[in-house]
Amino acid sequence: MRYEGNDEKLIELAKKNALNIGAGHAFIIFMENAYPINVLNSIKSVPEVCRIFCATANQTEIVIGETEKGRAILGVIDGAKSKGIESEEDIKFRKELLRKIGYKL
Repeated sequence: MRYEGNDEKLIELAKKNALNIGAGHAFIIFMENAYPINVLNSIKSVPEVCRIFCATANQTEIVIGETEKGRAILGVIDGAKSKGIESEEDIKFRKELLRKIGYKL
């Protein structure tokens, strides 16, 4: 398993999770004091990246498939079940947050 990083705590977290997942041709990025959405397009533009399952600050669960040939990530469970339809106030908050973090103008 290869690894790279600039923060020892996050490197160890990524190594531990990658080893637990045990699937080939996969990578994990952990960030602190940043929003995943702000780096998502840069990651998508890397030619070797075929699929991104998740970019979130939520807790996640990884769905793994295993055969005699190995293991693969089948999907990611990201967040909790929706509690309902957002209100006008929720919409306003969401849009303001996206502007605040630089994702929307």
